[in-house]
Amino acid sequence: MDFQMANQRQSSRSMANKQKKRSSELLPLIDLDFSVSYSLLDLPPVNEYDMYIRNFGKMNTKQAYVQCNEDNLERDIQTEEVETLEKWTQHPGESALVSGGPISSQVMSVNGTLTPKINSQRLANFLRSACQVIAVLLEEDQVATQPRWKLRSRQTSLSISDSCFQLNTNQPFLHDRNISCLYVSQVWRQTLLSVHGLPKKPGVGLLKRKSIMCVWNIWQPSSPQKVLICDSEVICCCFSPSKTTLVFAGTVDGSLLVWDLHEDSRMHPHIMISETDWTFRVPTFSTDGILNSVNHTSPIIAVEPVSTSFCTDQNYGLSSLSYKDEMSEPPFQIASMDENGILNIWVVVELQKVDLAGSQTDLGLVPGGKVKLVHSSTMDLNNSLFPKDVRQRMPQTLTIKFLSSNPNNFIVGTNIGLVGHGTRHDLKVFPKLFKPRESGPRSISINAIDFFPFGKPLFLVGCSDGSIRLHQMTSEYPLMQWNDSTNGQPIIALQWALTRPAVFFVLDASSNIYIWDLLENDLLPVAKQNIPENVVTMALLGEPEKTNGLLGIVLAQESGEIDIQCVKKKWALPQPEELEKLHLILLQSF
Repeated sequence: MDFQMANQRQSSRSMANKQKKRSSELLPLIDLDFSVSYSLLDLPPVNEYDMYIRNFGKMNTKQAYVQCNEDNLERDIQTEEVETLEKWTQHPGESALVSGGPISSQVMSVNGTLTPKINSQRLANFLRSACQVIAVLLEEDQVATQPRWKLRSRQTSLSISDSCFQLNTNQPFLHDRNISCLYVSQVWRQTLLSVHGLPKKPGVGLLKRKSIMCVWNIWQPSSPQKVLICDSEVICCCFSPSKTTLVFAGTVDGSLLVWDLHEDSRMHPHIMISETDWTFRVPTFSTDGILNSVNHTSPIIAVEPVSTSFCTDQNYGLSSLSYKDEMSEPPFQIASMDENGILNIWVVVELQKVDLAGSQTDLGLVPGGKVKLVHSSTMDLNNSLFPKDVRQRMPQTLTIKFLSSNPNNFIVGTNIGLVGHGTRHDLKVFPKLFKPRESGPRSISINAIDFFPFGKPLFLVGCSDGSIRLHQMTSEYPLMQWNDSTNGQPIIALQWALTRPAVFFVLDASSNIYIWDLLENDLLPVAKQNIPENVVTMALLGEPEKTNGLLGIVLAQESGEIDIQCVKKKWALPQPEELEKLHLILLQSF
């Protein structure tokens, strides 16, 4: 017997029995799921109408085809044009010139002629700058041919200045008009805005009952660049914060006006005066057309531009002959405050489409105008800034200034010697009030406020009793205070020098100009100059981005003349480490 084969057969049977037993145990547990079914063909029965149409519907018919242009599809693609350049060469060369052709900045046209590449925007920029240079040179030639005017300019220069010149306000339409306000652009420091009131003597014609505003370029003093007119008396004015093509003005009847200097001159009236065609620009937009409660009902005493973008360093602008693209401007707002303490914030909107027939909804927009104001918010400063005990003294708001590094913060001068501190969003701030060192109620008006233009949160305050205070934004009481610098004369204007951090200028009601240099003397002014004529207001202009130290004082006289005094270099040229030295002086006084 073969035991090995028998052993294998027995093992196979044993394994087969185990598998059979396991399959018999698992078979009852395994079952197919028939819960999901699919229809492979769904053919509903044909109804009688379909059967009739199938059999008899195509009799006596003819099949035709039409084209509906559905297959005529168009697709636009954009590819960069391949620049080609043709050159010629000769080999072997018979002379030194063996090759040639157009230069790289030109291309060949179809007929073989050279076609130069023209950048219209760059050409416009060049023409703008070149025209300004030519105009300034012509002004200098005109001055050189008029020795009488040069001699008069030298004689009228003051002891605090090296030279002076006048803007030609001897225009027929500016006679018998007092100057009430001056404003220097923060971008184009050579651009000046002057406000001329109603004429003293009644006249005839278009300008007999019109207020006039003139836009000047100080390097072209022979005539104003633009002349603006309005029906009401203008109290305050300003430019837009980043260009000089928008002018804003607040009037005595509570209206806020806007002029767009980019408008075509044909939209405005023209008058021929002394063989010169003058364009008198009317407002582009007036809030008189806003017929609701948001409009001012009392005279507007302050108009300030409010930038919506924060910047730590103030942009002093460009030089007088440099170009800046004015086609676009960052968004900004305009703040207007009336004598009742109502502060309105307006958004400046530039329309994309111009309606020459006029708008039926924007009644304050001139036909063809594209700039308007949209009301954003209103604040009652008397209720939001002052506590109850101060409100009982019935303070009156006089002036307002916005902090350049943070336009949400502003300060307001009053007629009780206090300066209020607030925000556009009515947030809590500290300190709430900036007070003088003397305690107790005082009937003193804050006539002038000016922020420090070199980055630090400081500001000057000029009062009606002749006192001057230097505050910082984080302290309730002043760092410095000078009470007897003007012998009790009210301060009309004061302003920091644009080229020196430690120097500021003060004008009092007796037409005295005081120069303060805190590095030289922090107790008294270092210079005093009396102006023979009655000066009604003052403004400073200069170019701090240049090292020549050009600094000028613009003086508006009661007679209607505008003088520009070029300050001596010792008060105009910046000193080494002047800002650090001023900081040490302020720390010692605190």
